[in-house]
Amino acid sequence: MSVTRFAPSPTGFLHLGHAFAACMAARAGKEFLLRIEDLDQGRAREEFVTAIFEDLHWLGLQWPEPVLRQSARMAAYKHALDALRAAGLIYPCFCTRKDIADEIARASEAPYGPDGPLYPGTCRHLSPEERQSRIAAGAAYALRLDAAAAAAQAGVLTFREKDQIVAVDPLRFGDLVLARKDVPAAYHLTVVVDDAFQGVTLVTRGEDLLPATHVQRLLQALLALPAPAYAHHRLILDEQGRKFSKRDQAATLRSLRQAGVTPQAVFARLGL
Repeated sequence: MSVTRFAPSPTGFLHLGHAFAACMAARAGKEFLLRIEDLDQGRAREEFVTAIFEDLHWLGLQWPEPVLRQSARMAAYKHALDALRAAGLIYPCFCTRKDIADEIARASEAPYGPDGPLYPGTCRHLSPEERQSRIAAGAAYALRLDAAAAAAQAGVLTFREKDQIVAVDPLRFGDLVLARKDVPAAYHLTVVVDDAFQGVTLVTRGEDLLPATHVQRLLQALLALPAPAYAHHRLILDEQGRKFSKRDQAATLRSLRQAGVTPQAVFARLGL
């Protein structure tokens, strides 16, 4: 049985891009799961959770209850971080955004990832004593994955993308952040932990997230988690060829419903 999921963040109303992703996920599997990614407590709002339920039901989608909320899964994410720490694969990073930008500017050649210049590894080689001293002094820090060490431990990896086998580039995102003070577990970590917990076997999502599959497959291997298959679909764009965002109020499902648009009209606009 193919188990797929749709996992929105409740920081705004769903738009047409969300609707397309949810419908593609629901159509791809025999079991469709809804998950609420509400770790950003500074932006997540309960009214948006209610709207997600209402808008997806309006589209005719159904899912098992209760719905998993990431805010109730802190212990699972901590367990994953503890496992990576015990394996020597994460380290505290005390750099501010300005520190990182200045270090990149000083470098003659800065490696690039999907989201821009990669972290230059400034804190990777701090001694254990220096790290503990800074932490004891109350310095703010994030937890970063030591990508080179992780790649060496994981070895050669692949993932299935539709009918293709893709080789994993474990260094694609460099030493990415896995946790920070304001968000105790980052997206790439939580998604692999929750997919394994919920038995997801097929991840159907937009093609803009295809690069993320490389680091997520790496984390699955490091944490001994099963690897689902992937199917990245085309994106729904606005009239200017841009991805929809939560700023596009005219394209939210809530505004379309209030304007009297039918679900069938939404499906037609999405090409479903």
